[in-house]
Amino acid sequence: MEPDFPVNVLGEALHPCSREPLTGFFRDGHCNTCMEDSGSHTVCAVMTAEFLAFSKYVGNDLSTPRPEFGFAGLNPGDKWCLCAARFMQAHDEGCAPRVDLAATHRRALEIVPMAVLEGHAARAE
Repeated sequence: MEPDFPVNVLGEALHPCSREPLTGFFRDGHCNTCMEDSGSHTVCAVMTAEFLAFSKYVGNDLSTPRPEFGFAGLNPGDKWCLCAARFMQAHDEGCAPRVDLAATHRRALEIVPMAVLEGHAARAE
């Protein structure tokens, strides 16, 4: 599998999302994607308790540790490469997390409008 060209939604080089916890379809810390990434793990989101509860409720428990998969579970404040459709679903339900635009891959725009991403943009740190 070869990653797509790493460009963010701002048209710049894709920034890292998180190395701790290590995220991304390729587990390289970036929200890189490729044709084989059917979930489009392209939105770099800052986890909130509300979003983690929502994700668990809809069947994707991101907060419970799964040591058999080397997954410690996510906590509020962690950054994670979300599936673009899950982010859009959370937006539609009013519980979308903040987004790091510089670390969100441009392929997220195939599913999530730029105006929606901008509306959830995290403040620069």
